[in-house]
Amino acid sequence: MKKVKVGLRPIVTNLNLPTVLKSTAFPGDPMERLFIATQVGEIFCIGNGEIRTFLDIRSRIIELGSSGSGYDERGLLGLAFHPEFYYNGLFYLHYSVAGTQGPGALPESFIPDPCDPQTLNLSWTNRNTQYDHIDTVEEWGLQSNGQPQMRRTLLNLRRPFSNHNGVDSLSFSPETGRLVLTTGDGGSGYDPFNLSQDDMEICGKIIEIDVTINTSVHHPPIVTRFDELPRPIQETLTVIAKGVRNIPGISFQRYYNQYMKYVGNVGQELVESIFSFVSYKPLPVPQLVQASLRNKDLDQEGFINLGWRGWEGVLPTSILRDCSNNPDLDEKTIAYYDEVIKTSVKRIQQLTSYYHQDPRPDKFAGTALTGVQPYMGRGISDLTGSVVFTDFFRTDASQAPARGVIAYTRVKPDCKLSDFSVIETGYDFGSQSAYYVSLGTNPDQSRLYLGVYGSMNVTDFNQGTVFEMVPF
Repeated sequence: MKKVKVGLRPIVTNLNLPTVLKSTAFPGDPMERLFIATQVGEIFCIGNGEIRTFLDIRSRIIELGSSGSGYDERGLLGLAFHPEFYYNGLFYLHYSVAGTQGPGALPESFIPDPCDPQTLNLSWTNRNTQYDHIDTVEEWGLQSNGQPQMRRTLLNLRRPFSNHNGVDSLSFSPETGRLVLTTGDGGSGYDPFNLSQDDMEICGKIIEIDVTINTSVHHPPIVTRFDELPRPIQETLTVIAKGVRNIPGISFQRYYNQYMKYVGNVGQELVESIFSFVSYKPLPVPQLVQASLRNKDLDQEGFINLGWRGWEGVLPTSILRDCSNNPDLDEKTIAYYDEVIKTSVKRIQQLTSYYHQDPRPDKFAGTALTGVQPYMGRGISDLTGSVVFTDFFRTDASQAPARGVIAYTRVKPDCKLSDFSVIETGYDFGSQSAYYVSLGTNPDQSRLYLGVYGSMNVTDFNQGTVFEMVPF
């Protein structure tokens, strides 16, 4: 693929960790403004060269870094503006709620052990008391004085572990007009409860919410399964996909009179994956619940299955056995053979994949996918029509400090697996670490925004910069 180089133009510095980067216009003001949501609970608005606080919900966010390490995957995870925001002022948030810290679904010392299959096949029991935290999805609106106010709660979700909650987890589908929520598999490693393939589990799914329906349920119950929801809330939900491990949102690209959908699945040990699809068969939650009650299988032909936990992208999910002091002799063994077989023909194929170890000289060793966005702008002509993605940091780099990676791929007409190419930048980060934590775009996908942080830890404050990618 063609080698591409871009410039990075700093827009704002000294931010807390930027998790969501999106643009829209305020009611009554046609100027497009960039909104930046930080993991700790701030939302900033940038326009006319000025930055101001749009909303601050830090008091609503769970205490981050409470494990002591400073690393955390909870916090303010999703922000989406209603398609009619210019007229109705509605927007939506997904975040981890303050004061909901629990003991976790398993003892604190638990770590999935590849040498002990028992630890990879467990059940989540005592869910009302054994959980890590609660996530909420809320509808907010602008008051007549322009100040945001919370209007209603759409979902309250109990999460088993602290990680794999999704990030950039809310968007609106231009096809259906519905709010899309992406949820991770619940966390830990190897999805030990196999929540992602269970049709009743909310974990590990991509879900549409019809926000036009007022359920009159003012305080939704805290749930983990679809069948625990009141019927009025069930009727607002459809499931687009399952088999999700952890996902940095969903993006849409107009494709003739339809939309191409792009989703990325963060890998376990070996590979990061980006999927694309046009047609799909969503499953209404009431149908899923009724089928479960009757112990019947629904026809899932055309339903999207990303394959986790049996498949880690293009590869069967493997457990790594450290067989000696020589890492070249480490063994990779299929972890869930039966599940690999069962899902082998049900899962969709990847658009592209990249690996945690890659011997090819023009590739890189990735860590975790942090964003996937189509680019339709003309400013960087070599990228027009491509799909751009970011990785947290490359592990094959000999130099310190850490550096993230930007790359791109293209959809092939024959729908076969596409190759990818690293995008070089002309920016000098100096001695500062640069973890690429988020990727965003504006409504017509003519601009790309990159969120960079100087630390892996959310408790190391004010080390964030947001850039716009520009021609080099």
